[in-house]
Amino acid sequence: MEKVLKPMSGYLALVFCLVLFAGAVYFFISGVEQSITFVILAMLCFLLFCFFLKGLMIIQPNHSRVLNFFGKYVGTVKDNGLFFINPLYSSQKMSLRSENLQGQTLKVNDKMGNPIEIAVVIVWKVGDTYKAAFDVERYSDFVRMQSEAAVRHLAMSFPYDNLEDDHAPITLREGGDKINSILEQELTDRLSKAGIVIQEARISHLAYASEIAGAMLQRQQATAIVAARTKIVEGAVGMVDLALKKLSEENIVELDDERKAAMVSNLMVVLCGEKAAQPVLNAGTLYN
Repeated sequence: MEKVLKPMSGYLALVFCLVLFAGAVYFFISGVEQSITFVILAMLCFLLFCFFLKGLMIIQPNHSRVLNFFGKYVGTVKDNGLFFINPLYSSQKMSLRSENLQGQTLKVNDKMGNPIEIAVVIVWKVGDTYKAAFDVERYSDFVRMQSEAAVRHLAMSFPYDNLEDDHAPITLREGGDKINSILEQELTDRLSKAGIVIQEARISHLAYASEIAGAMLQRQQATAIVAARTKIVEGAVGMVDLALKKLSEENIVELDDERKAAMVSNLMVVLCGEKAAQPVLNAGTLYN
């Protein structure tokens, strides 16, 4: 598990390092003029300067250092500033900032077997530095590969739309926030082992593959036309019924069944036709 360390401030150690460096310079210059003893002291001060200088580290905002002591995990420093640690510790830099992953466009089959193109945008960051550093080889590559696997699994779990599956509760095209929420949960389950936190995941591209895009477009257009015609017919039937009732209630004209059938036929043609009707005036009697 991740262990957060609070190391000592590095300013006192920095002053000590500067004193050692100044002493090394002083003893070296004195040793050249006086004796070899001062040269040895100069070398000793310089070695101590290099040793303690290795223990100084600067951590920028939203960065961290993972510390090891001869292969054993010591802890993680997440504070910002200048710090001094054991010079024998080895450290690994790790960013804690949010990063964007623009996934490549993948060609996969949806739940109904139709080839589609899908791509996502993922916002993620490192949440557990121990898991990111030691549980996976390279966490950035792990994020990319597991994200691609999650997108493929999502695409194969739902149909693109409900043209072929009328009872589908969720589709990729109309799922919206629900699909994005499922994608975020899928990514969280896959990437939690690497200590990665998913902040946001959204589908950035979704379309039928080029080989069936034209056929699917025609199918969608046909479905839309059928739906529109259904509405037109329903409205026309209502208008014809209203017209017959009005004529009967107000005694404008008496129509037998044959005349009513002819009137209904004419009104349905006018109301359901795609082009404007051409009126024909009857200058004779009703029965001519």
